[in-house]
Amino acid sequence: MSSEYRTGREGEEFTYRGHTLEELQEMELEEVADVLPARQRRSIVRGLSVEQEKLLEKARKKDEQETANSPIRTHLRNMPVLPEFVGLTFAVYTGQSFERVRIEPEMIGHYLGEFQLTRTSVTHGQAGIGATRSSKFVPLK
Repeated sequence: MSSEYRTGREGEEFTYRGHTLEELQEMELEEVADVLPARQRRSIVRGLSVEQEKLLEKARKKDEQETANSPIRTHLRNMPVLPEFVGLTFAVYTGQSFERVRIEPEMIGHYLGEFQLTRTSVTHGQAGIGATRSSKFVPLK
């Protein structure tokens, strides 16, 4: 699997804090927690929630099946991205819809919610029909 995941430099293998992707995927969850940043490590050490455990089991079953065509749907935006998620596709809920996120090695150590924003930028149009005279005024530059 490492041959398809490369860093920005040509011919260089992906590493995360001194560990290759294969080494990270072979580690137990507690060993991976020692490598992750403090916030993610704390959430794993304190124990994943029941929902997070279910999502982890779904991801492990999906990884065994090797069918990444259909995404794993989840509302858990606070789930840390673990090395065993690499290559899987998740459908993360944004508050309105489920948006697909394909997990790449560079996403390890972040949260699922960081890759699907919940807020969109507002673009205002012109005043609509029935607007008052003053609100129809658009100054010319």
